[in-house]
Amino acid sequence: MLGLIGKKIGMTQIYDENEALVPITVVEVGPCPIVQIKGQDKEGYSAVKIGFWKSTSARVSRPENGIFQKAGVDAHKVMREFRLDNPNDYAVGSVLDAGMFEAGENVTVTGQSKGKGFQGGVKRHHFKGGPKTHGQSDRHRAPGSIGQSSYPSRVFKGMRMAGHMGDRRVTVKGVQVVQVDQERNLVMLKGAVPGARGGIVVLRKQAG
Repeated sequence: MLGLIGKKIGMTQIYDENEALVPITVVEVGPCPIVQIKGQDKEGYSAVKIGFWKSTSARVSRPENGIFQKAGVDAHKVMREFRLDNPNDYAVGSVLDAGMFEAGENVTVTGQSKGKGFQGGVKRHHFKGGPKTHGQSDRHRAPGSIGQSSYPSRVFKGMRMAGHMGDRRVTVKGVQVVQVDQERNLVMLKGAVPGARGGIVVLRKQAG
């Protein structure tokens, strides 16, 4: 489904029609110009490519700058593709904004989660840790045994251990749109979405 590229502004809270306090995430989406339309004949698949966040042509690569020049739009820092069955319904150069979303509908949000560095098993995988009695002075947050003895004498791949946490592409489905401010290109989403303030997020309309 088609969507928009946006920037996470931050979180706040509002009162809904039932006077209940609702936490929301404010996302600035668009305006996103359509810079390229791909079809089955040439590229082998159908998609629409849009841009976000105006930039000088010196700050984008030469191949990307060529795409913008061919489309006749200003250079943008971020580009994303959305695969569609009928991309010919759209035209290169047209601009998409927050008006494509409406309050009450559900969207899919994709972003880069916050990086948390190297973390232990308790924080990373929610291990409960070792016993806190019987002289166990240094085993409270230890991961425990990770392998076998003489056979197979190795650690299986995928073993949950300490390691790098966060900074991953995360997609959340079924996020409700609370309000839409088309004039300022703001979309208010219920609850939290992946990423830090100022991070790039992608909002997609859900099928049905």
